[in-house]
Amino acid sequence: MTETVDHYVTHAPITLSFIVPAYNVAEYVGRCISSLLSSQAPDVEIIVVNDGSTDETGLIADEYALANPGLLKVIHQSNRGHGGAINTGMAHAGGAYIKVIDADDWVDPSSLITVLTTLREQLRQSSAVDLVATNYVYEKQNKHFKHVVRYDNVMPTGRTLSWDDIGTFRTNQYLIMHSLIFKASVLRQSHMQLPDHMFYVDFIFSYQPLPHTSTLLYVDTNFYRYFTGRQGQSVETKTMVSRVSQLMLVNRIMTQLTPEPDSVPTGLYRYMIHYLSINCVITSTFLILSKKQENYQMKQHLWQQLENRSSIIAEDVRSATLCRLINIPGQTGRLVVRFGYRIAEAAIGFN
Repeated sequence: MTETVDHYVTHAPITLSFIVPAYNVAEYVGRCISSLLSSQAPDVEIIVVNDGSTDETGLIADEYALANPGLLKVIHQSNRGHGGAINTGMAHAGGAYIKVIDADDWVDPSSLITVLTTLREQLRQSSAVDLVATNYVYEKQNKHFKHVVRYDNVMPTGRTLSWDDIGTFRTNQYLIMHSLIFKASVLRQSHMQLPDHMFYVDFIFSYQPLPHTSTLLYVDTNFYRYFTGRQGQSVETKTMVSRVSQLMLVNRIMTQLTPEPDSVPTGLYRYMIHYLSINCVITSTFLILSKKQENYQMKQHLWQQLENRSSIIAEDVRSATLCRLINIPGQTGRLVVRFGYRIAEAAIGFN
């Protein structure tokens, strides 16, 4: 059963809806909510979805709602997982744009002002852009070095772009959920309903709506603060190895969602193939890191299902540099993957 604690009353048009899926993050959810409340803007709504937490997450969120009437709504529901919580948030969101913020992450207050100013300017125009991208920052626990992911190499900042205006992304560079703000109408047009009780649905969230976008805007500001390094986090290496079957399911969904090259703009198809190739590499990598013979066979199945979907799409994905490396056969190929993963892990200080 879903219960809404609603101290949210507004009559002004909402520029931006923040959706905060929250599960057992009592230690962090206050920091997240405080950062979103920092603007005190009447055209911003914050929707916290307490996804069946067994700690004090829901209570803390309710206290913030009571203290900030008109700005914050809390929805309590039985546990449905990350995707189910996002679905609930989207169903209740009334903003022109939607941004998902995981409850253990936060936003930079000064950057929030920049983002809101940009979105308001867009909505004053006759045709607001479909997608806004910003930078995000790896905030690793107990580390002073902050790794910033930006996109100024592929997108000029501050002007409306089509997908054919986008440059070539680096091998390991792509637009993840943390960097994206979608127009709400785009999400509705995509009919996106994320799977319940599945991890890594952020890949789907960042992928499925893309064919419904035609215009983009890049804002070169370090908006999203991505908290990493805490034990048990879903992106921790050991956790991802143990949940590799979930990665396989996400990859299958993304494969089915990939459009044929003649059905979307060239630049968009090129980017989606790039993104799908990265997901194929990530999934294949953790299948290999598991060191289980049955998962080596699952890796072969992954690439075969891509071929079954479309030989053209499969050929384009396989042509990516990392995909060629991930498919070096036998023990030699697996050693290359494990060595390469250790280098990449150290390079960004991921774990």
